[in-house]
Amino acid sequence: MRVLDWLAPGVSALSVLPAAQAAPSPGSIGSDLTILAYNDLYGNQQVTGYRDKLSFRFEGLRYAPEPERFAYSILYEGTGNASALSPGAQCVQSGCTESTCRGTGSDPTFDGGNMASRGDVVVVTINYRLSTLGFLALDDGELNGNYGLADQIIALDWVHAHIKDFGGDPDRITIFGQSAGAASVRALLASPKAIGKYQAAISQSNLGGSNYATTYSQYYTIEQEVAIAANPILNETGCADASEQVECLRSFDAFELVGLSDVARYLVVDGAYLTTPFLTLTGTGPAAHVPILTGVMRDDAAAFISYPQANDTLTTFLTTSGFPSTPNITDLFPIPYSLYPTNTTLAIFNATARLATDAELRCLTHATAYSALKHSVFPRIFAYEFARSYQPPGYSPNAPVCEAPRTSTHPAGDPTQEYFKCHSGELYYVFGNLVRSGLPLRDEGDVPFAQHVLDAWTAFARTGDPNPDAAWVKMCTIDSGVPQAN
Repeated sequence: MRVLDWLAPGVSALSVLPAAQAAPSPGSIGSDLTILAYNDLYGNQQVTGYRDKLSFRFEGLRYAPEPERFAYSILYEGTGNASALSPGAQCVQSGCTESTCRGTGSDPTFDGGNMASRGDVVVVTINYRLSTLGFLALDDGELNGNYGLADQIIALDWVHAHIKDFGGDPDRITIFGQSAGAASVRALLASPKAIGKYQAAISQSNLGGSNYATTYSQYYTIEQEVAIAANPILNETGCADASEQVECLRSFDAFELVGLSDVARYLVVDGAYLTTPFLTLTGTGPAAHVPILTGVMRDDAAAFISYPQANDTLTTFLTTSGFPSTPNITDLFPIPYSLYPTNTTLAIFNATARLATDAELRCLTHATAYSALKHSVFPRIFAYEFARSYQPPGYSPNAPVCEAPRTSTHPAGDPTQEYFKCHSGELYYVFGNLVRSGLPLRDEGDVPFAQHVLDAWTAFARTGDPNPDAAWVKMCTIDSGVPQAN
């Protein structure tokens, strides 16, 4: 989950931070210049950050003291001196090592340097508690879950209180997230405790609807969560028969707890952070009245389904993948044999990827936009669909279907040829990190497309409209030697 904040009106970065920003360039990020930021309102704390080739950077800042396990976080008020020269401690995730903690604040895919530099925004990336540590609820009246969601709301409080000390505007905060982060955005839109703490929201590939995707956008009662997750966890940890179940769980090793076969990852209706089983889009329940930017990848769910076996038909493949099948399924989702005359399994995969994307992502996005507009829930809603992508090398399920075909003229891939535009394929474009990540440019379109996407996202953060002013785009592009994206 991330936060964008526009530089406050009339505030120059020079008046807040003591050096001008240079143009982004590839290569390693070295701290060529260390600077001090004095944050009088940040608990009277002096924070040391640095400036590199991309941006001014403050890493590993606390927004909350380390909370007690299964307790809600509180706002951090520091004193004295603090270093912000490197990310904080490694996250607690199942199977997580330094190289596999995708999605954390230190993940280079999400580095905000280029976005801050080109988009004239302050980028805040937050870490919050995940899995059982972030979402376990018991029916004891004490552990009500949603700790990870509460972390995000405390982080918003921190941004609102202190972002002006980094050049931001506390009254122009945009929340945005992708995949599970988009589910967080949706929950924040519905949370009475979060409404009013931000002014816009971006939701990228929000899961919901069918199969496992349902629980990302529909929320269990605490009783349902206990039956599905908490009771199995209590049994697996040996805490079910403990006289003090909560203390037993608090003393259990954190990495073992999130690595159990059963984990609690579900948002729940707790009566405080969430009061409805889903985001209400009819004007009858809590929903933030803010502009929305939302959308999907064209073939988003192609990353979530398995590849068909040679003897699979569409019906058998759908059934084994957990989708319902009807006698007229091939009429509803015709198999595109003409696209793959020599590859029947790929043709079936194409049809199933379309169905899965509709069922797990696209239908929810379209229904959200339709109902919200019909009932005036959001003042403006902008919808998109990516038909160009660059799949992260560390996440390419069913490889190579999500990757542009490699040819003799395009050894890194030819994005003008047909391929599946899968989940997470927009991330390098949104953050402008293709070159910074050391990835090859596939054709002359990769850089201007990234500029176009980044400009749209940051324009939305600045103005509530993803269509940037033409003069702004020209100013950002004129000296780069790269053609402008129209």
